[in-house]
Amino acid sequence: MNETLSRQLEEFRNRYPVEEKVQYRVTRPTADFIGEEILEMAVMALLDGENLLLVGNKATGKNILAENLAWLFGRPVYNMSFHVNTDSAALIGTDTFEGNEVKLRRGPVYRAAQYGGFGILDEINMAKSDAVAVLHAALDYRRLIDVPGYERISLHPATRFIGTMNYGYAGTKELNEALVSRFMVIQVPTLSQEDLNRLMDQTAPGMDRGMLDQFSSLFLDLQEKAVNGEISSRAVDLRGLLSALRMIKQGLTPARAIEMGIVNKCFDDFERQLVDDVVLTRFPLSLTAGDIFHE
Repeated sequence: MNETLSRQLEEFRNRYPVEEKVQYRVTRPTADFIGEEILEMAVMALLDGENLLLVGNKATGKNILAENLAWLFGRPVYNMSFHVNTDSAALIGTDTFEGNEVKLRRGPVYRAAQYGGFGILDEINMAKSDAVAVLHAALDYRRLIDVPGYERISLHPATRFIGTMNYGYAGTKELNEALVSRFMVIQVPTLSQEDLNRLMDQTAPGMDRGMLDQFSSLFLDLQEKAVNGEISSRAVDLRGLLSALRMIKQGLTPARAIEMGIVNKCFDDFERQLVDDVVLTRFPLSLTAGDIFHE
């Protein structure tokens, strides 16, 4: 990252110190985001007070990017995974009985607004209209949240929201124009083999170079088959692949680790067999953890 942005990030962190009670939410990401240009674009937008919408296919590193941005800005993270049952109460908060009084149990959007957190809106294109309505005032120039029955709160000046969305998942829908207009949108590109190698090397250092290429090629093979409609996108699971590598490094056999992280994500017997066949073309059952890691 260039010196100007690094200096601006440091100034931002100094200007908005994090309260001690939420320091535990400022966490180092599990891996660095691969893609300097995309990272700098995102940082510039957030420094300018904008919210971000990260759009792209599955396994492009959108959540890793969001985690890295929160870490660079030194902000507490509040994750919100949208699904069919996510409503406004789940975001803002719900009434609870405490000390003979009815009080508000604050939700993640409320807490992000209160403490200057980064709210990660995961799979935002699965949000119901009720949940989206809560976000409108918070995401635009008003930066306000109306809490029914309580008060109206203003967002902390460091608060930002980062939405992520994949294409084509069951239950997803088109975002309405009013919501999209409240974000700066970044199309996160598909990872190249070189990018995959760097990411895997960060996650599980010490891999044999040839094996590193084999694992990235396996992922790209599965990705191509999913694009061509031969298999579903279940097996195109970057988190699962990285987890499998960590387990292999701990001593689990490669066959079992890949089975848990990739193959068993397919619940249809025929599809699972197809994925298993792809795996076996690159990794024989006799392969051991010592063949992959030489440290």
